[in-house]
Amino acid sequence: MTASPTELRALIARLREFASARDWEQFHTPKNLTMALIVEAGELVEHFQWLTPEQAGQLTPEELQAVELEMADVLLYLLRLADRLGVDLAAAAWRKIEINERKYPADQVRGSARKADEKQ
Repeated sequence: MTASPTELRALIARLREFASARDWEQFHTPKNLTMALIVEAGELVEHFQWLTPEQAGQLTPEELQAVELEMADVLLYLLRLADRLGVDLAAAAWRKIEINERKYPADQVRGSARKADEKQ
């Protein structure tokens, strides 16, 4: 499932309202938001830390719900950071996909974890 730019803008607006209502703008500096994002990403990683690849792909409903909430935290902090920096995150993501398509041509990297310019 993908979010449309309209949905991202709605989330950003809601986050802005949330922070403003609590007078948290003063704390939502790019530095602090980046640090909070990393903390939440670490909490997401904890759910998978000692699992095998098979276990990681077969989470219980309770485990999946906890993972979903951590993923949401990561997304929300990333959106808040983008808002504070004036970054159009959807446009940046589309641009990055185009860069990656050029950097990793499918005919050169298919089935390999190596970069296209690495020797085999």
